[in-house]
Amino acid sequence: MGYTLDFSPVFDAFGSLMLGLWLSIRLAAVASAIGLGIAIVLAFGKLNGGRAVRLSINAYIEIVRNTPLLVQVFFVYFALPVTGLRLRPDAAATLALVINAAAYMTEIIRAGIASIHRGQTEAGLALGLRRLQVFRLIVLRPALRAVFPALASQFNILLLGTSVVSAIAASELTHEAEYINSLTYRSFEVYTVVGVIYFLTSWAFSVLFGVAERRLFAYPDPQ
Repeated sequence: MGYTLDFSPVFDAFGSLMLGLWLSIRLAAVASAIGLGIAIVLAFGKLNGGRAVRLSINAYIEIVRNTPLLVQVFFVYFALPVTGLRLRPDAAATLALVINAAAYMTEIIRAGIASIHRGQTEAGLALGLRRLQVFRLIVLRPALRAVFPALASQFNILLLGTSVVSAIAASELTHEAEYINSLTYRSFEVYTVVGVIYFLTSWAFSVLFGVAERRLFAYPDPQ
């Protein structure tokens, strides 16, 4: 074929790739943090709210989980301006990722709460605590302990999913890779390096979350 591999143009632009990686991590972190906060509220509403509240939350979850992330990104960036809400690419990407993350995390948190024995909730209510206090003080921490691995996996899924927002020119790793590819025409080299970067970053976060789980949610030493 006569094609000669040459990674030097990619490594010359490695600083741009690292900047794109940082922006991807920041996007995923912000979306995960906000999405988790929303998910906790929605999970509480799904388990304790009235029929209208539960139906609304279920509808939101089903819509998000049954449509592609790319379509959600396009909706936020291209469709919402019709309503008067016009966002810059990075802001639109963040909003779309928050909407996506919150839906998936709501079900994860709900499953964690469901794993807590009902007797603990009844004991808290018997002590005179309000339902919200029982949820916050008695149920939430054990529930988070139970689902922490799933939440960690969701972060990694979101981190890899940030590549989708390059379609609206949001600043992140894949967008930087596309720009470098447009200058160098070294598609094989560019996307090989980017694939390795995504893999190593995802693996590193998996290890980091494993350490965090052992430190944050370790049971007290009986001795």
